[in-house]
Amino acid sequence: MELIFNLGQIETIAKEFIGILRDQKVVAIHGNIGAGKTTLIHAVCVALGVTENISSPTFSIIHQYGGMHERTIYHIDLYRLKDEQEAINAGVEDCIYSGDLCFIEWPEKISSLLPPGVMHVYLETVQEENRKLIYKVES
Repeated sequence: MELIFNLGQIETIAKEFIGILRDQKVVAIHGNIGAGKTTLIHAVCVALGVTENISSPTFSIIHQYGGMHERTIYHIDLYRLKDEQEAINAGVEDCIYSGDLCFIEWPEKISSLLPPGVMHVYLETVQEENRKLIYKVES
C-alpha cells in the first residue's frame, strides 16, 4: 500500500497508520535522514495516547513509552550502531521479542535479528513537505 501526504497532515496519517497496524508488533521504518521517520513515530505515539515527552533515541538507542491501556511502545534508533552485536548489547533484541509495539529506525543494521512478520515502512521525500509512505508485511 502507498500513501502520499503533506507533513501538515501527519496527525491524520498517524491515525490512519494505526488502523493499518492492527496487531502488528514490530515495525521497521526505512528512509534517508530527514525523510520523517521520527516525525511519523512521534505522531503515532501521540495518537496511541503517549503523554510523556517523545524524542529521538539517537543517542540513547531505545526509548520506552506508555500508551493507552498500559501498552508499552518502544522507539529504537539504530543510526549510531556499528553492528548487530552492539544492538544486542543495548537490549534491542529484548524489545523486539517483548510482544510490545516496537518501532525501529535504521532496521537494515539488524536485518537478521528481525522476526518473521515484520511490517516494513519506507518513507521517501517527494517534495520539500510531501512524503511517500509504502508499507508491506514480510512473511
